[in-house]
Amino acid sequence: MAYGQTGTGKTFTLGRLGKEDTADRGIMVRAMEDILADVSSEQDAVTVSYLQLYMETVQDLLAPEKDNISIGEDPKTGDVSLPGVTLYEVRDQKSFVELLQIGEANRFAANTKLNTESSRSHAILLVNVKKTVKPKQDRELAALNENVSTLQLSKGHKIPMVRKSKLIIVDLAGSERVHKSGSEGHTLEEAKYINLSLTALGKCINALAENSPHVPIRDSKLTRLLRDSFGGTARTSLLITIGPSPRHRGETTSTILFGQRAMRVENMVKLREEFDYKSLCRKLETEVDRLIVENERQSQAVLDTEEEMERKIQEAQQSVIEAENKLTKALEESAAERSHLQKEHAETVHKLEQERALRETLEKELKDSIQNLHCQREKQMQSERARYHKELEDYKQRHQQVETELNKRLEMECSQKDALEKKLKEAEYLMEQKGKNEIMLLASQCKELSFLKEKAEKELQDLKSKTSLMTKQLEEENVGLLEKVDSLGHELEEQSKQNKHLEYEVKNLKQKLLQLSFEADETRKSLDREPARISVGSDSPLMNSHKPLQMHESPNSQRATIAKLFEQVGLHKILSLLDSPDMDVRVHALKVVANLASEEANQKKIVEVGGLKSLLDLLQSSEDETIRRVAAGAVANLAMNETNQELIMAQGGIRLLAIAGSDAEDPQTLRMVAGALANLCGNDKLQSKLSKEGGIKALLAMGQCRHNDVLAQVARGLANFAKCESRAVARGNKRERSLLIDDGALPWIVSNANSEAPTVRRHLELALCHLAQHEVNARDLIDANALSELLRISTEGSREDIRSLASRTLGASAIFQPK
Repeated sequence: MAYGQTGTGKTFTLGRLGKEDTADRGIMVRAMEDILADVSSEQDAVTVSYLQLYMETVQDLLAPEKDNISIGEDPKTGDVSLPGVTLYEVRDQKSFVELLQIGEANRFAANTKLNTESSRSHAILLVNVKKTVKPKQDRELAALNENVSTLQLSKGHKIPMVRKSKLIIVDLAGSERVHKSGSEGHTLEEAKYINLSLTALGKCINALAENSPHVPIRDSKLTRLLRDSFGGTARTSLLITIGPSPRHRGETTSTILFGQRAMRVENMVKLREEFDYKSLCRKLETEVDRLIVENERQSQAVLDTEEEMERKIQEAQQSVIEAENKLTKALEESAAERSHLQKEHAETVHKLEQERALRETLEKELKDSIQNLHCQREKQMQSERARYHKELEDYKQRHQQVETELNKRLEMECSQKDALEKKLKEAEYLMEQKGKNEIMLLASQCKELSFLKEKAEKELQDLKSKTSLMTKQLEEENVGLLEKVDSLGHELEEQSKQNKHLEYEVKNLKQKLLQLSFEADETRKSLDREPARISVGSDSPLMNSHKPLQMHESPNSQRATIAKLFEQVGLHKILSLLDSPDMDVRVHALKVVANLASEEANQKKIVEVGGLKSLLDLLQSSEDETIRRVAAGAVANLAMNETNQELIMAQGGIRLLAIAGSDAEDPQTLRMVAGALANLCGNDKLQSKLSKEGGIKALLAMGQCRHNDVLAQVARGLANFAKCESRAVARGNKRERSLLIDDGALPWIVSNANSEAPTVRRHLELALCHLAQHEVNARDLIDANALSELLRISTEGSREDIRSLASRTLGASAIFQPK
């Protein structure tokens, strides 16, 4: 038993499961480990019952529907029994821990001033053990002589002995003073019953300690259940728990005095062992049945064997008769066969002699033919050798001519190469005045010409060792190379003209960007008086209902200017300016891309030409706060499209946005990054990956900024994520706990759910309602004190639809209903 003031650790000492740390296991878990380690699963039996005494009614914690169990007593032995209580047989430690979890979930608890989760009932764990033990020989003989003297048992059938034991672990509800605990209403009634039962227990301990002739055991059901624990036949251990606060000195003193009085109580421990005649009878009956079946089987086997032997004898006799007949017939056939073979042998010898004479004749003819053929082959080889030498001399002469021609052409190629190099040097000198880009282009073309020249030389060298056909192909390739050199000269001239035209266009584009930036800054100054527009639609927090995230809400004139610039310049050239060394040009070009991305018609074009990759590269590489802020805003606008969301995730966008958010100090930058993550949170397919890559934790980190616009985006992202999870639960695609709870978002949601900012409050109220719709999250919501927030939302929510959703969620969950 554990006795003490409420909140001093009785339940912690006895009932702690120790899942997270095995060192935290309570006495219940440790005791069952010892019991299971000392019993055999085949011969022994361990059964468990878990009860609570609540307001003087005995209730079954493993079967809550049994809420008023009567207490029975054996008039002969005085043993206490509980008819109808649930008995569970325990085979391993895991099943026992699961039973404890079920019982703890059904136990009554309440929040008082002394304890946030105060037990309001006495918990009683009953463990019954039946263990087969080996009896001593003299005790067995005495039992045989006394009861079954005429029974003769073999050595293998000794009478089994059963030892019956019962372990009772009692977690008493804490004694409390009403003025300290603040109990009122139903909690006050519970406190009265707790104190009455503990008072009855104290009276019994006092009577036993003073050897009083009358012990008031029947004053309470608690003392009736525990009559064997004090003054009975049990070995009893009492744990008393006290608190360190001097405010509770009186309760501490009374608890210690109770323990001192209990130490004076003496118990008479009894060992309950008895012979298990029923088990022996069942065993002997089984053995008799087995022997009868075995005897019948052996008798039938003997009969079957005899029948089989007779059948085999008859078959053997028949086989002998058939064998004799076959032998006679075979001898007759053998004699006829022998005479036939002798005749064939004589004929074969005659044929072999004829074939030998024929073979000798053929061998002689073959030798003559071989000699004639050898002479003819020698003559033919001599004529072919002479013809080959003549052809070889002709080929050498042709090869020397081809080699001479190739050397002449190689000298011509070298002279042409020198002339081209001279022209290239002159072109380089002229192009030095026209920009680094043109020089690099000319250098690449020069390298290309050099590569073509080397290729031509290599091909010429290869052609020297080939036939006249390869020589002709080489001439054709040389002609083609000359044509390429001429075409490259023309291309250089055209490229020079294009570069001049491009310089002119870049100059005009820079002027237009500066003008557009001035107009955008003027518009931003007028809009800075209003809250930043990263909003959610009026009816839903999902991304498909909110408006685009824009850097500045441009007027019609600015949109017209951007559209005109887009048509005149082209998206490729605008994106190329993102790599400009001029910081102002990069910023202005980035602002144009961000504003273009706010229009759904432009998003696909931006992604197709590599705009998304360029924006993510800027997030990763740039150290300028303005560039990262504008790039994050552009990514947020692109993230409104589901296809773009998957591309952002595949290219590591979550990690880059998280890094940008952690490095940012400007609230506007945080707002843009949080808005991009909030849009990604609305995609059902990206939930798991978003959590694994740190998207939720990045949002929570940005939530530490107290700027209302940033908080609104963080709240919107969490609401989108919770809504997607709620849909997955409704479809049956999700059974585990919410990823938001795993990433630690629940405390932040609860603490900010009643925010003064209307947007933050609305999103977080929706997030709590969606989390509460999944039963697996209910325990975490209760532990985080989210139940009180749900009750508040159901009556004081920011909108009517949110209040209705909270009311339906509370009514649909059995866990949230009062017991």
